[in-house]
Amino acid sequence: MPFLTRIMHRIVKNPKVAVCQLTVNHLKDENSSKCHELIAQAKDSGCEMVFFPECSDYIGRSKDEALSLAEPVTSGAIKSFTEYAEKHKIWVSVGGFHNRKHDDVLPSNTHVIINSNGEIVSQYDKLHQFNIDIPGKVRLLEREFSSEGSKLIPPVETPIGRVGLAICYDLRFPELSIYNRISGADILTFPAAFTVPTGMAHWEVLLRARAIENQCYVIAAAQYGKHNDNRSSYGHAMIVDPYGKVVAQCSDKEGLAIAEIDLDYQNQIRQNLDVFSHRRNDLYSIYYKERLEVDAVSPALFGAIEIPPSQIFYRSRLSFAFVNLKPILPGHVLISPTRVVERLSDLTTAENSDLMNTVQLVQKMLEKHYNNGGYTVSIQDGVVAGQTIPHVHVHTIPRSARDFGGETDKVYAVLDSNDRPSRTTEEMAAEAEVYRKIMYE
Repeated sequence: MPFLTRIMHRIVKNPKVAVCQLTVNHLKDENSSKCHELIAQAKDSGCEMVFFPECSDYIGRSKDEALSLAEPVTSGAIKSFTEYAEKHKIWVSVGGFHNRKHDDVLPSNTHVIINSNGEIVSQYDKLHQFNIDIPGKVRLLEREFSSEGSKLIPPVETPIGRVGLAICYDLRFPELSIYNRISGADILTFPAAFTVPTGMAHWEVLLRARAIENQCYVIAAAQYGKHNDNRSSYGHAMIVDPYGKVVAQCSDKEGLAIAEIDLDYQNQIRQNLDVFSHRRNDLYSIYYKERLEVDAVSPALFGAIEIPPSQIFYRSRLSFAFVNLKPILPGHVLISPTRVVERLSDLTTAENSDLMNTVQLVQKMLEKHYNNGGYTVSIQDGVVAGQTIPHVHVHTIPRSARDFGGETDKVYAVLDSNDRPSRTTEEMAAEAEVYRKIMYE
């Protein structure tokens, strides 16, 4: 159990949570009032956190109306939710709202976590879009009124445990749930507005499957009933424990259901059947393209050398990229696995995939900056191959036809030599800052 979660659970043993069921319409103020009432009920019932469904702000009667009502995260519905959270001193999961980020793009479908001080602590944009058009039966194309998400968001620390974020249709893609589990999630969330036919067939079985296979609590707030002449939702908001048992469920109306989160029970389940240690990562693995922020305090080890954060311009879960002390040409940078590993053959499948993907991302960044015609990408694998630091590292070097007076193959001899002047820490930090801005723009 993560340190912060352990501290929180010493204060609140087996915290209560509320899962909500709504029937929203196109009237945002009316929908907001319903949510406020449910937040107050959850707090009065002793809950530490309350969960709302997808489309908590509204469901439009048409595509044009849905687009016209969208607002940025700093105003409208989310502003009201932050005020309610602070007023009642309760954490709130807004399972999905129409997030207007830019006027020239479609809104995002965003899951927002708000703490009891009314502060937004995490945001996740729905990755998987529900696009279905069966003539004469159903037509619901999210791509017509919503932008798809572009990045993974790690679980967020809350008073009830580490909460992994997802939305509705994400439920059908188990890789996202596995990502959240291996990232430390205790609880998976699937706020939804399932259609009635798919809800009847698949809603509960999918929720229970995600809980069982990941040994996590699952909290699934839901839209219910008729929103307008064109749209109805299945409902059945529920909470599932890590063994797959439904421990709370809403009835056929708006309201909430309450359950306790017992992380000791969850840990016991994981200890009794440690399925994640039984995974055959030597034969299969899931690669997650996760970009981490480069903070100002965390160094990285390159062999026994500590690389300061000022010289690191990119981090993923398993790799990092940094500027070179002795570059042979402008833009010559290094990419290494985060784990100190001497030989390429000793990397795990996941580490190898992440390393090569990071090389590709860095190369694309350098292309933007230098607008050159090619690259030398080189690994000196072992001492006899010229490796001077016993840690796998990939040299990525922008090239041009003018390099070394046109003798472009001379790069290999120069690379094997260490007879180059060292740069100052200021020079290296300045270069890293340039690359960092491009990588994270």
